[in-house]
Amino acid sequence: MKLSRTGTKMASLSGLRGIMEDISTAMEGSAGTRWLNLGVGNPAAIPEVGDTWRRLTEEALTASFEEASCRYGPSRGLPRLVDAIVDYFNRRYGWDIGPRNVVVGPGSQMLAFIAAALFTGPGEHRDSTLVLPMIPDYTGYQGLMMSPRGIAGVEPLLRTDDNGRSFRYLFDLPALRTRTDTGLMLLSTPGNPTGRCATPDEIRDLISVAEAHDVPLMVDNAYGAPFPGIAASVTAPVRHDRVLNCFSLSKAGMPGERLGFAIGDEKYISPIVSFLANAVLHAPQLVQSVLAGALESGVIDSMVESTIGPFYAQRRKFVESLLAETLPTDVSWRLHASDGGMFIWIWVDEDWFDDLQMYRLLKERGVFVVPGLHFFTDPEHSTRLGRHSRQCIRVSITPDPATLSAGIEVIAQTLHDLHAGKTRVPVYL
Repeated sequence: MKLSRTGTKMASLSGLRGIMEDISTAMEGSAGTRWLNLGVGNPAAIPEVGDTWRRLTEEALTASFEEASCRYGPSRGLPRLVDAIVDYFNRRYGWDIGPRNVVVGPGSQMLAFIAAALFTGPGEHRDSTLVLPMIPDYTGYQGLMMSPRGIAGVEPLLRTDDNGRSFRYLFDLPALRTRTDTGLMLLSTPGNPTGRCATPDEIRDLISVAEAHDVPLMVDNAYGAPFPGIAASVTAPVRHDRVLNCFSLSKAGMPGERLGFAIGDEKYISPIVSFLANAVLHAPQLVQSVLAGALESGVIDSMVESTIGPFYAQRRKFVESLLAETLPTDVSWRLHASDGGMFIWIWVDEDWFDDLQMYRLLKERGVFVVPGLHFFTDPEHSTRLGRHSRQCIRVSITPDPATLSAGIEVIAQTLHDLHAGKTRVPVYL
């Protein structure tokens, strides 16, 4: 059997998916071993959140099972949910959108895949690229493109803080403006893996770049406002005729149901609706009824404000304090100054540190993290960051406190051993 070029690309796992497969295989193949998985991307198991979604699902089963699950529906989304989204965003943010500004899809990642297919690639007048305005960013974006070289990331400016233990990435706007191949810009905010929120001024700057290139800017709000609101200061989504805002139910507690929606100008939304009609007909409909009920009743806002937001704020403080107390003081490590999200992004600024080697050593010791290189689009050919893209790891804050404490102890000991030369590390040229 021979695959096409597109088939070869899409049949290959992205770097992070390969790591996730490795984690799954290791955990399944060693019964009785206690694994400490700090690389998990699932939202935290919050009992109150699970109970609320279960109740809403039971209500949807009773009220609308036949309508939602026993017949086909419109590709744009169930009218009840589309109307609920329109009313919710107009009411909450003072927007002026209608049903034709909304599309519901089987997960926000699929909506991003569709946008990449529609707005990038071979074109009538030129070929265009999916551009990530700042890397590192969600590694799943690298699996959106059906061509091997269809995605590019713009390396950030790197600012270290005076206290010696934190740093922050900044957008390189001149580099974005001078690109000539941009077809679509896409970023997550708060970001995965860094937790960095784009400020309103930064979004305006990115919009100006999108206008100059005559392309859409897709903003993935999977961790942001209005739900799940996992950020210290949640920045409201920006309504603009260049912006495609994407939202997800996953991090609000329903990742397995694969439901997301996008809001934007009709010129962007209508092609996405047609793509869905051609590819999958429509998103799963029972969970659409569940979300409609959560929006209409205000339950989702109450859940975010009283449970989800406070939970992650407290958990982040716990993990950051644990890292500060546990990681060796004679190693140069920094945390990205985070505004939110589900992860901690750690930079070990030492010549001897390599993220893949750290991953392998931690795996030998029963701990999983995610090596940082997978969040950079071309880590081996960095023009500005150098080895920085091989010096970071991502740690999830969603495991239970006991797992986090034990796993971070192992991370600390492994860094100590590497620093002391007790562990052999390969040399990368």
